[in-house]
Amino acid sequence: MEKTDIVRNDSTPGTLEELKKTVTVDTVHNDEALKVLARYAGSETWDPEEEKKVVRKIDRRLVTILCITYGLQYYDKAMLSQAAIFGLREDLQLTGNRYSFSASIFYLGFIVGSYPAILMAQRWPIERVASGIVVVWGVCLMCTAACTNWQSLYAQRFFLGFLESGVSPMFMLVVGGWYRKGEQALRMGAWYCCTGYVSAVSPLINYGLGHITGGGLAPWQYMYLVAGAITVVWAIVIYFVMPPDPIRARGFSDRERYIAVARMRENNSGVRNTHFKAGQVWESLLDIRFWLIFSIAFLMMIANGPVSSFIPIIIAGFGYSRLNSLLLVMPAGAIIGTIEILAPLAAYKIPRARAYIIAICQTGTIVGSCLLWLLPREQKGGLLFACYVLASFGGGYAVTMGLQIANTAGYTKRSVTSSGIFVGYCLGNFVGPLLFKPEDAPSYAPGFIAVLITAVITALLAIVYRFVCVWENKKRDKTGTLEGFEHAYEDDLTDMTNPQFRYTL
Repeated sequence: MEKTDIVRNDSTPGTLEELKKTVTVDTVHNDEALKVLARYAGSETWDPEEEKKVVRKIDRRLVTILCITYGLQYYDKAMLSQAAIFGLREDLQLTGNRYSFSASIFYLGFIVGSYPAILMAQRWPIERVASGIVVVWGVCLMCTAACTNWQSLYAQRFFLGFLESGVSPMFMLVVGGWYRKGEQALRMGAWYCCTGYVSAVSPLINYGLGHITGGGLAPWQYMYLVAGAITVVWAIVIYFVMPPDPIRARGFSDRERYIAVARMRENNSGVRNTHFKAGQVWESLLDIRFWLIFSIAFLMMIANGPVSSFIPIIIAGFGYSRLNSLLLVMPAGAIIGTIEILAPLAAYKIPRARAYIIAICQTGTIVGSCLLWLLPREQKGGLLFACYVLASFGGGYAVTMGLQIANTAGYTKRSVTSSGIFVGYCLGNFVGPLLFKPEDAPSYAPGFIAVLITAVITALLAIVYRFVCVWENKKRDKTGTLEGFEHAYEDDLTDMTNPQFRYTL
């Protein structure tokens, strides 16, 4: 239990006794947002323009941090495909399927590390957990340059995945604690689109590093040392600058903090609760909506195998030089980054369309996989176009993350399901590279057939998810209990136990 003093601006008689009273805020059952509401003594109303100013300040302070951190994460984990065309495969004896497994084992580390990371983020200050994880993964990334064989690379890739695993689930929780349901998809897209845009920038950096000769190191080793050093420096920035949640964020006035917390009532999902609740874990496992989202994430990310680990190699197979292959990756990054922000923007602007947007984004992946499977190798223009649109699923994944966090209430349940969707993401990324075998080069037809099938199934599951949510909302409407927000911070209710909760479509 925690006690919070209330201070009121009230000069009317009889308030002295009220000033002496304390209100006990039960943070085991209730949300910690109640502490902010209990302490606040000013006006409890605000106009839309005042709220917009607060949201703009949150965007400046928070989204910038999320974008740069996630961009660095993708830069670091996707380094393998660019280093591969600069001698890494030859130097570390990555023959046969060893290269594919070196890409996949990274995501085994992701799966192992995701739940410990999210439990730490719930129990301790999330900005400190994030900063500590980022600094250690930066050091681990630099250690890649010390690898001398495929066994040591496997170990390094596993631990790098273990360390990076908490970033996406933590960011989902942070966005869920700062933004309303309708605002979340766009903010998710803002940091997730950096996976595309960083792919348009990193080839330039590695193009320069690829020209380095001498010094006793191969060009791919310089790539890892530079990326790791940048990551370590950024971890320090996260520690001092990242605003973790509206309750503890520095640099906000009492009025701004009150508005930031009070406006979140309409989410019916709380802001922060540090107490782990086993009952909410079991509810997560019995929730069909969670398993649908898990399946969508898993099947969608099968396509990320060729995107993150093979695109530079596939482009080099069209007959381009190593350096030109690296430069030809850049348009793919710009195109996919744009799709990854436009899809959440459409979800933000168009009501009740998120599941449809997820399905539409799969069409680019379906077209790209068909072209890479069927086009002759001399049709370089069509093949490059296919490489550039193959990762269109990224826009759908950004919307999927926002949909999952918007449709989950109860802080422990949100923590568990945020990690759960990421486990699906990791399993897809683990399986994807293994479908692209050396004997299938350069067309990799079996791999792209698998990508095609899973992309179609993903689109269908998104529509099924929408119908499940529509059915549940109608069932709740029929009970006579309308959507409401007056108990949003009480009892840390989940979406399944709060009859006033309605699912976003």
